[in-house]
Amino acid sequence: MNTRTKNKTGAAWLAFIGGQLGLHRFYLYGWGDLWGWVHPLVAALGWWGMDRVRMYGQDDQTAWVLIPMLGFTIAGTALTGIYYGLMAPEKWNAQHNPAASPQAAAGKTNWLTMAAVVLALLFGTVALMSSIVFSFQRYFEYQVAEARKISQ
Repeated sequence: MNTRTKNKTGAAWLAFIGGQLGLHRFYLYGWGDLWGWVHPLVAALGWWGMDRVRMYGQDDQTAWVLIPMLGFTIAGTALTGIYYGLMAPEKWNAQHNPAASPQAAAGKTNWLTMAAVVLALLFGTVALMSSIVFSFQRYFEYQVAEARKISQ
């Protein structure tokens, strides 16, 4: 087990900035973390959906499924950054720095930690709401098109 001290502020920023790449997971759990490798795969599928929209237009149904994956990945990692940033120092140190004292500096919350929380809240909310709106808009447009086919 790695005995290096894990910093709460660093983990919150990594989740916010590099969450799509799983950097926060690799920082906390090492390169062997399965969920750390899932993050870039899901994000890459979402970026592929964005590329499909650019190439084939907004009527590409595969992109309808892929684009929300990107938004939900961004929102999920932003939520993870918020969770890390707001975690109590004692809980952080017990979970990620078991060899350190419960009051170790690595688990302290400072203004940089709160900046990561605020920015993650802002961008995570935008990503989540955009993904939901995109999904519902495409779904209802599809339903209207199918209803027109049936009625003719």
